[in-house]
Amino acid sequence: MMVIIIISMVIIGTMAYGISLSEKGYRGPMSRHFDGRKFLNPNGIKGTGFWNVLKWSFTRKKGVWKADYTDYAPKGKILDAHDHEVRILFVNHSTFLIQMNGINILIDPVWSKRASPLSWAGPKRLRQPGIHFNSLPKIDLVLLTHNHYDHLDIETLKVIDKVHSPEYIVPLGVDKILERLNILNVRQLDWHQHAIFGKIKITATPAIHFSGRGMLDRDNTLWCGFIINGLKSLYIVGDTAYDDQLFKDIRNKYSSIDISIIPIGAYKPKWFMSPIHTDPNEAVRIHQDIGSNESIACHFGTFQLADEGLDDVPQDLNKALGSSGVSPQSFILPKEGEFYIY
Repeated sequence: MMVIIIISMVIIGTMAYGISLSEKGYRGPMSRHFDGRKFLNPNGIKGTGFWNVLKWSFTRKKGVWKADYTDYAPKGKILDAHDHEVRILFVNHSTFLIQMNGINILIDPVWSKRASPLSWAGPKRLRQPGIHFNSLPKIDLVLLTHNHYDHLDIETLKVIDKVHSPEYIVPLGVDKILERLNILNVRQLDWHQHAIFGKIKITATPAIHFSGRGMLDRDNTLWCGFIINGLKSLYIVGDTAYDDQLFKDIRNKYSSIDISIIPIGAYKPKWFMSPIHTDPNEAVRIHQDIGSNESIACHFGTFQLADEGLDDVPQDLNKALGSSGVSPQSFILPKEGEFYIY
């Protein structure tokens, strides 16, 4: 009897905590991808549900990962952005420093040790960030693609706002999370809406994914990618599944893309991950569908979010590039702490 009571208390406590993590959602007019309460994917496919999560948790076959805490960060303060080139630095996972048209931009900044609401549990950082936080230049703008813990890290955002006071551009509803943190310099965008910041234009683009930080807030905020138009046209694809029409439509609507940042990790097992993430083969197809001149991989090698091994990702990417005829120089696997200059 005591065992049953203890198990019941653990279950109730876990559910209560999950409910407490749920965030307020977007409220606004209905659209083709918003039914008044929940956001919908362009292809109508929903992300994996609770019972599939449960099935996966009991049948997981994790690949091998090995922590590497080597410090790859450049020494000293990073110089400010200037007008005559685009500089892209891979921090790791999906975090990038973009320097374009005199503007310093952070994408999905995460410096915490875990992609989790808890400091002692959840996916642990297995590689050091490619920039020391104190080495960052003055950050002007932060772009957040969605509200998952490996993309929207509250502790990092608190420090960024205190030190840099940037502007934030987010998909619909994500502003409520920042509001709760007293971060108010926020613009929210729907798919295909844009904002002007200095000499650049930022457009939110559709993606096939989902949102949620707790048990009761599934899909009540939007997810997106971003196209940044300035000295170059840069497409941040964001977390997404593959769709054989979506990225061709984006190419038709937004024409020339100079550089893309495309996710390649968290794809095994395929039956579970394919509705929400791309594998390396699908990432290369996105590169081809949008006609990107060059692409940079992301969403790999930092947090073990799925079952592929650490070495599976570069091996699978190399196979995908070889079979598709895309040059490895056109779709690179970036290194932490290195600038890619265009």
